[in-house]
Amino acid sequence: MGIDDLVIQFLAGLTRAGLLFIVAAGLSLVFGAMRVINLAHGSMFMVGAFVASSVVAVAGGEYGLLPALAVSAVAAAALGLAIEVGVLRRLYGREHLLQLLATFAIVLIVSDLVRLIWGEENLSVTRPAALAGSVDVLGSPFPSYNLFIIGLALAVGGCLWLLINRTGLGRDIRAAIVDPQMLGGVGVNVTRLFSGVFVLGSGLAGMAGAVAAGSGAVGLGMDMDILIQAFAVTIIGGLGSIPGALVGAGIIGLLDAFGILFVPRLALSLIFLAMAIVLAVRPSGLFGLPERA
Repeated sequence: MGIDDLVIQFLAGLTRAGLLFIVAAGLSLVFGAMRVINLAHGSMFMVGAFVASSVVAVAGGEYGLLPALAVSAVAAAALGLAIEVGVLRRLYGREHLLQLLATFAIVLIVSDLVRLIWGEENLSVTRPAALAGSVDVLGSPFPSYNLFIIGLALAVGGCLWLLINRTGLGRDIRAAIVDPQMLGGVGVNVTRLFSGVFVLGSGLAGMAGAVAAGSGAVGLGMDMDILIQAFAVTIIGGLGSIPGALVGAGIIGLLDAFGILFVPRLALSLIFLAMAIVLAVRPSGLFGLPERA
């Protein structure tokens, strides 16, 4: 195995990390600010992927995937708003078990709705021609679309950092992560803020689903597949931390890529091993704040 193979595998890990970051960033914000264990986050991802397949089918493969990113994000955000207002708003401050049961029920409902609307067959999405080829990396081809995923993840991370650290909304989100009751005491509408955070997280998951639709088959079950790794990223990085989500996604993405290369039978175990080590050393995650009372 040469250095070119290792570089290609490294870039493949960054590609996976980029996709995971877009999903986990929204999950981390929701988990950190609202303390809601949202098992339905993967459902937003799956809905985004199926919506993208429909948008591309209507708009055509040449340019259809690019508007599909926006449409999928809006569709997932709208679904997230309905879930937050209709279900989760009644469970704030309640036992985590109730949140788990409620969001798991939503997972089952959304899965059945997707099956009803799009059927059970796997779907494929055509990439734009500009992203359909490959680039030369040390003499080996690497898909252009994968570089697009890495670039998009970095752009999303930059936008989220600006939002969190340079806007009034971001200030409120940071305060909510630390103490939402104090935030309500100074006149901020915490309920509306929670809705905004949940919509943002859902929209990111939907956009990530559209991105994933261009790199593989779209099918039932992809919600739980992404959710497991997204939760691992969130736990490793820390609740509510965008830099933590970025670092956590990098760790999981690279472990996944090189685990498949060197120890394929243990690749999934390596992810949970990393999570266990971080929890043992720093229970709040690498960049997270300690659990509030």
